[in-house]
Amino acid sequence: MSSSLDQLKEITTVVADTGDFEVMKQYKPTDATTNPSLILAASKLPQYSHLVDEAVQYGKKTGKTPKEKLTNAMDKLVVLFGSEILKIIPGRVSTEVDARLSFNTEASIAKALRLIALYKEAGVDKKRILIKLASTWEGIQAANPALLSELAISIEPIVQYLSEDKAKKLDLEKVEVNEAIFRWELNEDQMATDKLSDGIRKFAADAVKLENILKEKLQ
Repeated sequence: MSSSLDQLKEITTVVADTGDFEVMKQYKPTDATTNPSLILAASKLPQYSHLVDEAVQYGKKTGKTPKEKLTNAMDKLVVLFGSEILKIIPGRVSTEVDARLSFNTEASIAKALRLIALYKEAGVDKKRILIKLASTWEGIQAANPALLSELAISIEPIVQYLSEDKAKKLDLEKVEVNEAIFRWELNEDQMATDKLSDGIRKFAADAVKLENILKEKLQ
């Protein structure tokens, strides 16, 4: 009889929320996700030290200033882990834009494009990458131009699931959202507010810890 995990795989997509390749090999998920906390934990394991060393060498080679070297090494490390994960799973890997950019739309866009470019350099098709942006107002705005840019160069057919006529027939309340409404509704949802801010703080803190590991090796 199939295991509960195998049965689950038949009706949904299993996503691994880990940076440990061995776990992925064992449970064989379809997709995977990464974040600074997962990469920080994995970077401390001896079996992944070569990825840290490769990222450090990349930072030294491509950066002119200490800050550039650190930034480049950090971005490269994230992509190296993502690329290795894609050798194991058949689906896509989610890569997170630095949480410290959660309230900066332009910087979030720039970082997202930078990560995609690094994946391309590594020979990874962008169809296998998902970029994670913060669920802040600024993060949501960052997704707009990225989507438009993607649509502008895509020739894939668009399947229409809902038309204006069908939408009008549905018994749904019309919802309009602008920045003021978004911020107020977020404020009114205590769990959403707490979880969003808590996630940003923790990921930002672990990003700093990860940078400190790289900084020591860059000296």
